[in-house]
Amino acid sequence: MTNTASDFSAFCVAGTGSGDGKTTVTLGLLRALATRGVRVQPFKCGPDYIDPTFHNIATGQLSRNLDGWMMGTEQVEKSFAAASAGKSCAVVEGVMGLFDSSRPGTLKGSTAEICLTLELPVVLVVNARGMAGSIAAIAKGYAEFHPELKVAGVVANKVGSDNHARILKEALDMAGMPPLLGYLKRNDKWILPERHLGLVPSTENPKTGEWFDALASEAEQCFEIDKILELSRIDRPVFARDKVPVTADARLAVARDEAFHFYYEDNLNALRENGVELIEFSPLRDQLLPDNIGGIYIGGGFPESFAGELENNQAMREAIREFADMGGIVYAECGGFMYLAEKIIADGQTYEMCGVVPAEIDMGKQLRFLGYREVKTCCDSFFGPAGTVMRGHEFHWSSEVFTGKEHPAFHFRTASQSGFSGECGYINNNVLASYIHLHWASCPQVLKKFTASLCRRK
Repeated sequence: MTNTASDFSAFCVAGTGSGDGKTTVTLGLLRALATRGVRVQPFKCGPDYIDPTFHNIATGQLSRNLDGWMMGTEQVEKSFAAASAGKSCAVVEGVMGLFDSSRPGTLKGSTAEICLTLELPVVLVVNARGMAGSIAAIAKGYAEFHPELKVAGVVANKVGSDNHARILKEALDMAGMPPLLGYLKRNDKWILPERHLGLVPSTENPKTGEWFDALASEAEQCFEIDKILELSRIDRPVFARDKVPVTADARLAVARDEAFHFYYEDNLNALRENGVELIEFSPLRDQLLPDNIGGIYIGGGFPESFAGELENNQAMREAIREFADMGGIVYAECGGFMYLAEKIIADGQTYEMCGVVPAEIDMGKQLRFLGYREVKTCCDSFFGPAGTVMRGHEFHWSSEVFTGKEHPAFHFRTASQSGFSGECGYINNNVLASYIHLHWASCPQVLKKFTASLCRRK
């Protein structure tokens, strides 16, 4: 990256693994900085949609995903620089453990890859429950595993007392390891409920402003925030906005409510920058689609948690089916794919859905798939010609059973496969849906084709 002045702090809150408290520590720092009046920009490593919604609440700023496998190095740098413009601090929350990646033997898709790409120092979160001197061994392993990665310090989570924190600090100091920069004591009120290997979304797990303020107050007392900012001074990334003439004139209806809210902010931003007006609507509450739209985009979420309400809103289900039957562009990902199906079967109950995709969705009791996908379109579509390649992420507990003719949308491969091994999704006329959350930074020409298709439809 090409950088200029050094009046900017940026760091990554990384962990030794999932569940170590990265999100809680990140939220405490974000809220404390925002309360101080610091212009702070949050980010999330990896494909996670839920953590960024908590970032948004903590700071009032839209959090951005940074993912080396899906986006590529250039797009990661561009997104970081663009979102950080005008800010005085950037805080990046890691994903899983610091060195966990798309497959063994590579850093691609890891938190470490993002830190190395953006030259970010690491604040390492360690679950210190029942631990004393061992924290020094853990810090040594992470600090020395990759010679180009800088661990600026450690934050201990689930600490038993102030005296316990003192012991941890001395252990790090005496071993010559990165310093203890803060700690959080064990306290059930800081716990964020989990579901399906991730947090319960903020829309279903509302934390009040008082909760964020209390967490920020704890961070001010127990974190050395000024020292963290000083240790994380880096050169400000230069952002040069692409001078692309915007000539599109299209309106896209975007589903947004408690049931559907998983979208990559960079994807939505890219649509706006290409001249697409995004009109939000609620499949839970609205009776009609927005007027004069060129297409519908239904993102992921947890429709199974709101299946009864979605079924009861028959007017919206019929409006979407009619729009699709008339040749309207309909694109859906994961939860949106489930909603377009004929039925969702969950906890022994069957719920009627849109009937646009000839399939029934069965909610399972265990994970069906979790990981990266690279896809190649099976036929021409509003994303481009057959053979168009894109990358994304897939994570679901449900599975589909087609009741009519299957029209697969994609050939796919995982991050560890060398060739495309199967078919997935559904495409028919102007309807395209799958379980995969695509990131269009992996194939920018898709956006131009999609925008042009929306304009023609209008």
